[in-house]
Parts: sequence; structure tokens; C-alpha cells
Amino acid sequence: MSLFDLTGKVAIITGSTKGIGKASAFELAEHGAKVAISSRKQDACDAVAAEINAKYGEGTAIAVAANISDKAGLQHLVDETRAAFGQVDVLVCNAASNPYYGPQSGISDEQFRKILDNNIVSNHWLIGMVAPEMRERRSGSIVIISSIGGIRGTPVIGAYAISKAADMQLARNLAHEFGADNVRVNCIAPGLIKTDFARALWEDEAATARRNAVTPLRRIGEPDEIAGAVVFLAAPASAFMTGQTIVIDGGVTI
Repeated sequence: MSLFDLTGKVAIITGSTKGIGKASAFELAEHGAKVAISSRKQDACDAVAAEINAKYGEGTAIAVAANISDKAGLQHLVDETRAAFGQVDVLVCNAASNPYYGPQSGISDEQFRKILDNNIVSNHWLIGMVAPEMRERRSGSIVIISSIGGIRGTPVIGAYAISKAADMQLARNLAHEFGADNVRVNCIAPGLIKTDFARALWEDEAATARRNAVTPLRRIGEPDEIAGAVVFLAAPASAFMTGQTIVIDGGVTI
């Protein structure tokens, strides 16, 4: 059996109608997993699920809209996934929010709370919904998409970076809690990736040029280049890996 074979596994991927989430859903399906596509809008979820089913066979994907700020909506996502596929083997916490771009001194309380709630608390909720069954089966993988911002300082996305640092610690803590039950929890910390979410950063040509000049690969990343790490962390290939953060940033030294 291939170390990357996910046949018979079931994955939930939040924020999976575009960017890193969508790329990850396709790659998980490519390696044999059933996938639950989720984002805020049902029509967008339906469209991506239809693409995946057309490529990999009817019944490979389901579409369940859920807002990560809505605990009941997230429980509905988990319940619908179980109803369709029987269980949850892989959780990819990809969806996140960043409603503010600028110095920390200018962020409103509402914006700060939204970032913390959507980027940390929602992950805590979702993990709490799927971890018990994983622990009972003694099998499961939880992947949190963090950010290089959680490791470096930043003058413009500080609250987002704080939330992503917390996600890394969440993974470390839960790795200790779940490890004895063979449930793994890891993070991926992408650098600058060409997604709609990061558009404000990569559309700044001068800033991107400066970044590329100090990046060994001399370019920013693409969503597919993160999806491979998601497959790795979901698959038997990473069976002895938990509580870790994989940095994917074109070779930039931390």
C-alpha cells in the first residue's frame, strides 16, 4: 500500500471552495479520500463538489455550507459528513478571517475578536466535534492551516499573526492530549501564497519583489504547493509526526 493512499478515508476541509482549501480537497480526493466541501455559500460548495465528483466519481464529495463563526453550523457540517460517509478520519481547518490590514494600534475591538474567534475558537470547536470518534477508533489526523505570520513579526497583519501563532500552540497541546490514542495534530505554515485571501499582500508589486529577492525560489507560492503537505499529514506517510508545524515558504530562513 502506498504511504499516501487515503482510500476509504473521509476528510472535512473548511474554506474549500477556493485557494488552499480547494486545492487540498482535490488532492485528498486524488489520493482516494471522500471529501466534505465547506464554505459560507452553498452554491460555491455545490460547484466545487460537482467538479470533484465529475473528476473522481459521483459520491466522492458532498457540499455543506457552514460559517466558521457559527458553532451550530459547524456541528451540522460534521453531522452531514457522518450521515453521508459514516465517519470523519481527517479534519483540515483551513478557513480563516482577516478583516483588518494595518498596524495593531488601528484595529477595532470587533475586528480583533472576529479574528481570534474565527481563527482559533472555530478550530477548537471543530476539533472537539471530531476528535472523540477519532480517539475511540485510535486513528485520525487533524491539520490546521496556520501561517508563517505565526512565527515572524509583521507590521500590517498583527492580529492575524497572533491567531496563527495560537493555532500552532493548539496543535502542540492537542498532540500531547491525543497522542496516546494515535490521533495526530499538526500545522502547516505557508508563506505568501497566491490566493484571494492574500491578495492585498501579493498585489503589492514592490513588496512582492522585495520578498522574492530574499526567497531562494525567487517567487511566491501556489495553492497546489500547500495541498501536497496536507495529503502528507493526512496519510500514513506522516504516521510518526504530531505536534509539528511544517513551514512552506520558498526556502526563506525563519
